[in-house]
Amino acid sequence: MSCAPRSPIHIEPVLDDPRQVRALALASGPYWPVYRYFGDAVEASATGAPVADAGAPLRVPPWFRQDWAHDRPLVEGVEPILASERFRAAARALYGLDGAAIVRPQLVYANLMLPMPAADPGHVDVPAFRGIDREHHPVWLLSIMGHSGLFEAWRIRIATAVSWWYGGPGGAFTCWPGGADAPPRVVPAEPNTAIVGENERMFHRVEAVGSGEVPPGLDALGREAQLLADGDAWQVVEGGAVRARVPLERVRISVSWKAVVLADADEARRVDEHLDDLDLERVWSILAGDLRRRGIDAEPGADPLRDPAWIGALGAAYRRAPTCFPEASA
Repeated sequence: MSCAPRSPIHIEPVLDDPRQVRALALASGPYWPVYRYFGDAVEASATGAPVADAGAPLRVPPWFRQDWAHDRPLVEGVEPILASERFRAAARALYGLDGAAIVRPQLVYANLMLPMPAADPGHVDVPAFRGIDREHHPVWLLSIMGHSGLFEAWRIRIATAVSWWYGGPGGAFTCWPGGADAPPRVVPAEPNTAIVGENERMFHRVEAVGSGEVPPGLDALGREAQLLADGDAWQVVEGGAVRARVPLERVRISVSWKAVVLADADEARRVDEHLDDLDLERVWSILAGDLRRRGIDAEPGADPLRDPAWIGALGAAYRRAPTCFPEASA
């Protein structure tokens, strides 16, 4: 079992000029479905994402994403978020580190959610380990590694700042800082505020956006759907056709900042010089050995990254979700 998450830190305000985010959101695009990260329902199920049946087609909710920075700015105007000193200071404080700690911002991405019910029962973000990260390995594998608790010696510290830029009804941020089996905390998604937390350990989710009813025509999206700004509305386009138009103010916008946090120069050297990296062969060996100890008959086989039986067995053994929920969605 992985360690309990650290207590998140509240930030207000995030930016001195919050109008920057709206301008960025409207100028960027297209946005793609979050579920595009999964190859099929088996992979989604292994991470804990809700699926009706691992053998059924993947149902894609109207939840879209785009990277605004990846080690460097990808869209003009994101620099104040990527280089935020408020986020850097909170990242050090989150891990109880002093000024010798090295904070390396890596990602800034936007999540845009159309009116919809709560998307999941609670999830953790994709972790990273020395030698195994999402740049070269699938999301489902990293999620399994994190949930298993078997790879903590190689886990990379990540701080995530989730900020909100939405003034409509619903869309609260629920998190489980006490662990998956403890009562959750519901945080209103107040514009220009943020929570900085260990989101690769801390379960969290978005409560129903708006009325919680999915707009007509968006209840069965495909992984190639797109969301684009068009005048006073966001429009969902798929297969060259406009599936729906939703007024700007009805779409929940959040922006996430992620940074690697290293205790000091010695730890940075160990990471940069790959002095103690994992490889896939060792990952499969550790997972298979643990399954055998649990009495589970499953082996990685010839192509473990694409073997649905192996992926399904790992998901069944390790995926987790919260067991306590808010009394009423906010």
